[in-house]
Amino acid sequence: MMDLPCVQWQDHVAQKWTVLDPELKEKFISLLEIDDVFKCTLTLTNQDDLDFLQSISAGYSVQKDAEQAAICRERGNSCFKTRDYTAAALHYSQGICLAPLSSEQLSLCYANRSAALYHLQHYQESLDDIEGALKNSYPSHLSHKLEDRRTQCLKHLAVDQKAKEDHPNSASKNHKDPDKVKGESVGPLTFGICPQAAVGFSPEKGRHLVAAERIAAGEVFLHDRPYSCVLIPGMEEVKENGGRQDAERGVLLGVEHRRCHRCLTETLCPVPCEGCSYSRYCSTSCQRDAWEEHHRWECPLGADLMVMGVMSQLALRVTLKAGLKNIQMASDPIRDEHTKPEASGLNGESRDSNQPDPFASYYGDSYPSVFHLRHHLDHHSPGVRFLCALTVATLYLKLSKAGPPPASWDISRPLGANSQSPDKEGGLANWSSEMWLLGSAVLRHILQLRCNAQAILMLQDTGTANSPVQSRREIRIATAIFPSLSLLNHSCCPNTSLVFSTGTSLSAEFSDSVAEYRSTDCGVTVTVRAAKVITAGQEILHCYGPHSSRMVTLERQRLLQEQYYFLCQCEACSLQKQQPEEEEEEGSEGRQQCSDVGVGPQSGLLCGKCKASLKKSSSDRGIGFMCSHSSCGHRISSSEVSHRLQEIRVGLEKAVDLMERERPDEALRLLTKTQSQSGLILAELHPLHGELADATARAYATMGDWNNAASHLERSAVAIGFQYGEDSIELGRQLFKLAQLHFNGGARGPALAVIPTVRQLLCLHGGPHCQELQELQAMEDCLRE
Repeated sequence: MMDLPCVQWQDHVAQKWTVLDPELKEKFISLLEIDDVFKCTLTLTNQDDLDFLQSISAGYSVQKDAEQAAICRERGNSCFKTRDYTAAALHYSQGICLAPLSSEQLSLCYANRSAALYHLQHYQESLDDIEGALKNSYPSHLSHKLEDRRTQCLKHLAVDQKAKEDHPNSASKNHKDPDKVKGESVGPLTFGICPQAAVGFSPEKGRHLVAAERIAAGEVFLHDRPYSCVLIPGMEEVKENGGRQDAERGVLLGVEHRRCHRCLTETLCPVPCEGCSYSRYCSTSCQRDAWEEHHRWECPLGADLMVMGVMSQLALRVTLKAGLKNIQMASDPIRDEHTKPEASGLNGESRDSNQPDPFASYYGDSYPSVFHLRHHLDHHSPGVRFLCALTVATLYLKLSKAGPPPASWDISRPLGANSQSPDKEGGLANWSSEMWLLGSAVLRHILQLRCNAQAILMLQDTGTANSPVQSRREIRIATAIFPSLSLLNHSCCPNTSLVFSTGTSLSAEFSDSVAEYRSTDCGVTVTVRAAKVITAGQEILHCYGPHSSRMVTLERQRLLQEQYYFLCQCEACSLQKQQPEEEEEEGSEGRQQCSDVGVGPQSGLLCGKCKASLKKSSSDRGIGFMCSHSSCGHRISSSEVSHRLQEIRVGLEKAVDLMERERPDEALRLLTKTQSQSGLILAELHPLHGELADATARAYATMGDWNNAASHLERSAVAIGFQYGEDSIELGRQLFKLAQLHFNGGARGPALAVIPTVRQLLCLHGGPHCQELQELQAMEDCLRE
């Protein structure tokens, strides 16, 4: 988990806490104010901590490296030879980020990437890279290749321009192009809460969002952008044509290679940071804005921040963006005397402070909306508090030793004064006695983020690049703090759906009357819709992670209590309390175990004798399962059930691995064998049965047997509809794959029959402009023609 510091640092802090003088430990535990906690911890932080951080940061180097750049270029060349131009461009981009400034290696990477982009028909980007190569010592005896490519790019651009002039109303819209990264702006962008929703307040729940009037299913009521966000490194996102071949060679192409480190926009040709090899951006404007806002101070600490984790970096980034003046104003004791956190509400109002004026404007995209989120200092365990505080204190000392403070924090000069880079010789000279406020603010935000951070999720294509059927899953690409979104309380069965987007496009369905916040570059945004009808006065609820369709009640409540400090009593949890026999959970395998034994009102398991359903039971022999037919009386232990389910899952995982290695015939044989085993214990509605049917459909589709593939996917859709609900986005995506199978198999009637349901579900959760709906429309048009 990249959110927390690396294990070595956690162990170091834990050991320091263990040997801490008992009086100092007692004093630390007794502190009730964040300022005091930081000041105290700063006195406990020493050179040993800095040296230890330095020793483990060496393994996270972000320095420029010509040799590593050359290796990336060779990998790009290998992909280029196999005509996998997308993967080639990504490897060349990594080489560009690693190559030292003005080096020949940098010019070669630019030149090679320009060739890959040319083949991908990104002609303007190819021209830009040609300029980059020529400006960075490109060998003169090879320059004729670049000139020839420049001529070809200009010809193509001229043809495209003439086509646009001849057909001005037929602007190219390639919705299926995976490399198209930015949409067109639809005019002034708007953010905030729509008139159909309002901020409510109660002592139990603090500030929260309620429906001011009836909100229809699928209607947008909130559009928010993060105050700040941080990309999560190491998430595998891009799979090349060769499946896992590159992964087996140790090559991992993740979100940090393909997305802008400021606005998260996907790009094949990132602009590198000139100081480090890690950070990269979609444009020079994003590079410049990130440098001015935070990166000029993060850049020298790049390896240290990777050691300290995403939460630490995000907390620092929020503080750097805010500046001293905003933090002093937000922390004004006259305005803040009533904002200390109180006990969590019945439904876990864990994100927002209890303001004296519940309708005060502490939401929107201003800094006070972030500052006044709850930090729960009194709820975090002493060990967690010490870990956060020592982490921040160590980073504070590292930052102060790197040079003068950030411009917005430098008290010795007028606010807004600018400097090109941290002055290495400045050291602690300009860090006045008041600068501890910077460290205190970072500590405040890191404590807040443990309860208020929001994962940014994006859809990722799964399987090989040439898969005949599209399959997607959500992956977490970044962590952010969304001020308005944080107003929403939790429910394990929420009445909302969230969609994240990057770039400059914003759906026209969101009225520009909803808010005052406007921008021409929204970067990352989240759109929140009603997943079902929300009546006037009803609270608007969002799921913080544990969902009733994926996890049993006791496990959800335990996780929510541990992270958010409230006992969930939402509708789903209250309903399950009325069925206590369904609440027991054996073992400690968490989410996977819950999924395998079933989380619905039935276990999803079959009696081995009479094929009736099994139900949980307790006896002198312990917790297990018994046949629901009293005349049968067959019993089976929980351990035996877990063993059988584990065997089925192992078979499933092996089959999926075979398909990713392009061996679908072997995968199908293994799946057939595993399904025969599963039939002895799994009901049709069991989630694991649905996964088996989905994998079998994928195997048949890979082999071109569309009818068999569709038959198995229909069985999978039944299980998914039972687990997630008939109005769920999960069912919508599964039925979308079913429509694809019918389409590929030429089954016109079945395809047209399922498309309306798919359209309804995708529009409900993703809005009328989501990519899948556009692909679905193209499919339907082709069928009707």
